[in-house]
Amino acid sequence: MISLRSPQHRPALLTGSLALTGVLALTSCGSSDSGDDTADPGGTHTVKTAMGDVKVPVHPQRVVVLDTAELDSAITLGVRPVGATHVEASSGFLGYLPKDKVGGIKDVGEMMTPNMEAIAALKPDLILTSKIRHAAKYDQLKQIAPTVMTETTGYPWKENFRLHADALGKQAEAKKVVADYKAHTKKVTTAIGGPAKAEQTEVNVLRFIEGADIRLYGDQSYIATLLKDVGLGRAPISAKAKDGFSYDLSPEKIDLADTDVIFRSTYGDPNKSKETQTVGSGLWKNMKAVKSGNVHTVDDELWIQGIGYTAADRILDEMQADLTKK
Repeated sequence: MISLRSPQHRPALLTGSLALTGVLALTSCGSSDSGDDTADPGGTHTVKTAMGDVKVPVHPQRVVVLDTAELDSAITLGVRPVGATHVEASSGFLGYLPKDKVGGIKDVGEMMTPNMEAIAALKPDLILTSKIRHAAKYDQLKQIAPTVMTETTGYPWKENFRLHADALGKQAEAKKVVADYKAHTKKVTTAIGGPAKAEQTEVNVLRFIEGADIRLYGDQSYIATLLKDVGLGRAPISAKAKDGFSYDLSPEKIDLADTDVIFRSTYGDPNKSKETQTVGSGLWKNMKAVKSGNVHTVDDELWIQGIGYTAADRILDEMQADLTKK
């Protein structure tokens, strides 16, 4: 089973409609004007979403998030959702998130098939998700609570974060998060030798995926934005990525991914993901990144499935540590 990250995995949206009974009529919890000229006396303000303008509470108190990027945004902004979906039945919430921040969050089902009754039972006053995930469920979701959807997930994560912050009434907190991130990327760039050295260091990110080809990430992916912000170079093959997102390789062509530095992760069984076959091959062992000790194994949940500033902060720390190893 392939982990559902989009546009990382671009799953087809589920179609059809789920019968929903007992949907709870909810009222806004906001009680103060947001300072925005779209705010109304009832404590709501208008957010521009992928599904049109949506009125949300100025300060929502019971938030449900339906994907990992939205969960990262909420946690980053100091909001503990009352409910969230999980990516896989066995894994729960992504392990890189602080346990004390996700404790007590109600699991409302698998990401692509959230349990509508469980969501409604939580009496949310705001739901966060994306159109690419749940457009087919929008009519049902908006009956439960105001639903804010971004167009997609992954590559436009910074823009999505700003929308999440607007919906959560956390614009001031968001500005600090962004400023801290920029400072962190500069720190990493300095640590690895400065902008010129960073640009000369070409990097590829590979993912071994159970039941699929090996994925090499292009410039229009979440992880590539972090590489760019640090100022790292990209190997020419990354420009071949379909729609800028990814380029698929077989074990027999893995040498095409050779570059100065490789970060690699694995999703699923190493044998079924072609990892064991690939890293045991002569092609792999003769790659310059392998010979120079510049292949770094990273956590798939953090580097690939986690999308947001909390994930980015951890990734930047690991990137700095790996690139400054002697």
